Amino acid sequence: MTRKKILESLPHVLKTINLPKLGKKYSGKVRDFYILDKSRVIVTTDRQSAFDVILGHIPFKGAVLNQLAAFWFEKTGRIIPNHLISVPDPNVSIAKNCTGIPIEMIVRGYISGVTNTSIWGSYQKGERVIYGIKFPDGLKKNQKLPKPVITPTTHGGGKNGHDERLTEKEILQRKIVTPKIWIQMKTAALELFAFGSKLCKKQGLILVDTKYEFGLDDERRLTLMDEIHTPDSSRFWIAKTYRDRFKKGLELENFDKEFLRLWYAQRGYKGDGKPPEMSEQLIVDLTKRYIAVFEKITGETFQFFNYPIDKRIKNNLKYLYAK
Repeated sequence: MTRKKILESLPHVLKTINLPKLGKKYSGKVRDFYILDKSRVIVTTDRQSAFDVILGHIPFKGAVLNQLAAFWFEKTGRIIPNHLISVPDPNVSIAKNCTGIPIEMIVRGYISGVTNTSIWGSYQKGERVIYGIKFPDGLKKNQKLPKPVITPTTHGGGKNGHDERLTEKEILQRKIVTPKIWIQMKTAALELFAFGSKLCKKQGLILVDTKYEFGLDDERRLTLMDEIHTPDSSRFWIAKTYRDRFKKGLELENFDKEFLRLWYAQRGYKGDGKPPEMSEQLIVDLTKRYIAVFEKITGETFQFFNYPIDKRIKNNLKYLYAK
């Protein structure tokens, strides 16, 4: 897709959507949703977030996230049940109305990152017990860990609106979940990460780390929610250049929105204060990257569409209004 086409699409991005016939609208950082008895209508917008802040809007991003998550939900259903029921529109999913568990399960296969909840920053400062996990001396940035680790954080924002670190001990002491559910969450997260890593490797990518969110369905069964292995919830590196660049101490070729985080970090922004405005080139690069990730992982060609998005969504959801 050309730079011109992307910038022409920018005024028409999906910032939010109002569907009053579906009841009250709820909004997260990227998604708007409506609750319909035992299901919910989830609309993935083009809002771009990082550092727990909305930074701008990226053309076609919502459709990429929604369809890529659907791809992974279908592939991983044998590991753990998920909330997806159907995808009636490129930007919309109909899902089970689960009760969310306020823990983000972050699985890391490598020691890296630039955010306040990443492990590299703490390790670089001399910490060796991070998230209650003991790390060996001598690790280098972007090095593969002996085995993947789970570094959970709060979900929904802690102090100052940012996610905060949790340890297994804290989770159980606070009784956020029962010991039985916690074991199920850990087991599922590691199995999902192993499956995702294997599939990504076949496509020439390294799944560096990722975030999973779980909830309980109406029968109290643990259920995978939100999204899975997308550029918003995960970080990917180009596999063929990893070894050489790591040996030389170079930054790795990322294939996700870490590119965005680094752009802001280079300008001194990591989530506090007013963020710098996104440049046109950053928007173009991010649009191309989101689409490229979708095509590389799925092996499918991304289907572009015409605007306006909200009119198309309302038309595709007509059948819900009659219920």
